[in-house]
Amino acid sequence: MLVSYDICDIKRLPRVAKLMEGYGVRVQYSVFECSLTQRQLMELQRRLKRLIKPEVDSVRFYPLCESCRDEIVILGQGTVSRDEPYYIA
Repeated sequence: MLVSYDICDIKRLPRVAKLMEGYGVRVQYSVFECSLTQRQLMELQRRLKRLIKPEVDSVRFYPLCESCRDEIVILGQGTVSRDEPYYIA
């Protein structure tokens, strides 16, 4: 699962980032790769809904299947973890 966010308020931004750090690996400033079960995904979404202001903020969830992981291309720094299982959420 790829999760990206755009949070408009500098007070909410660190709270969202801290929450995301508990669920995935930061690959860019506001982008995380997460291996989540369906239950974890629902929990994360519930917790994010309490933090964000949907009228001005945006959080996007992009599912990545295991075969999609093999197609990831990285230019520059970073690696794709091949050891951690991916869950289709």
